[in-house]
Amino acid sequence: MAGAHTLTLPESVDELQQVLARQQYVADRALSVSIYLALRLKRPLFLEGEAGVGKTEVAKALAAALGTELIRLQCYEGLDIGHAVYEWNYPRQLLEIRLLEATHALDRETATRQLFTEEFLIKRPLLRALEQAGEQPPVLLIDEIDRADEEFEGYLLELLSDFQITIPELGTIRAAEPPVVIITSNRTREVHDALKRRCLYCWIEYPDFEKEYRIVTSKVPQASERLAEQVTAFVQELRTTDLYKAAGVSETLDWAAALVAMNRDALDAPIVEETLGILLKHQEDIQSVRGERIQTLLGRALMRDAGTRRETRS
Repeated sequence: MAGAHTLTLPESVDELQQVLARQQYVADRALSVSIYLALRLKRPLFLEGEAGVGKTEVAKALAAALGTELIRLQCYEGLDIGHAVYEWNYPRQLLEIRLLEATHALDRETATRQLFTEEFLIKRPLLRALEQAGEQPPVLLIDEIDRADEEFEGYLLELLSDFQITIPELGTIRAAEPPVVIITSNRTREVHDALKRRCLYCWIEYPDFEKEYRIVTSKVPQASERLAEQVTAFVQELRTTDLYKAAGVSETLDWAAALVAMNRDALDAPIVEETLGILLKHQEDIQSVRGERIQTLLGRALMRDAGTRRETRS
């Protein structure tokens, strides 16, 4: 395929961090280096980490920063080629056959050539990502690959190695310029080494206090400085407890936005109790935290917040 334009890429890791920051995405050095090298080397980037740490947001922020389209393939159990790559438009093909029959022009060999052309092809995300003639290559997000079946991983190997897809009736379709590929996994199962070998890799940890505070102030600017600090400190303390599922960054942001909507500029035990379902999504976790444990966690969070304020003033 011809005519695709190359992307204008950041000249350095520092510049990449700056352009991502303009999209309200706070990337630490390790992640920024991984993204930068994936862009420069034109290699897929495989991101693993707990749910809610910002893996999907990398692709969204990167597409916006580069000024290109985001094409997203959400993986799930049973995902197949028909939903991920392409399928033939059978109703339209049947209609075409009836029209040929009505005009007495139906010939098997001729009909086969006419029916299996791009005109009757429904292009799904992976094929669309390769076909960007005359446009900038997109960012292709293959989200939560660990939810798909292992057989689907095998199909991806050709795409990730050569940025091409083979359609038996049409032949091999190659990208004129490779898309920027971001693959994410919550590690609910191990992804095969053959797929990982084709990618650069980065594990995204839960952020520390400083990074999460920057994310909150960037994404929820309406939150007061005091509220942002206390929300961040409480979530950091909450993650130290034994829970079925710890709160991710996305839950932190939802909680901060909810507290702003309730016109709060500081935390206390009653408001934490009332809004705990925004942070925790399992009833067992909510029950284990309620009551005295909230008081303990809140007390530690407020002490951390006070310490942070003293350090800032000094």
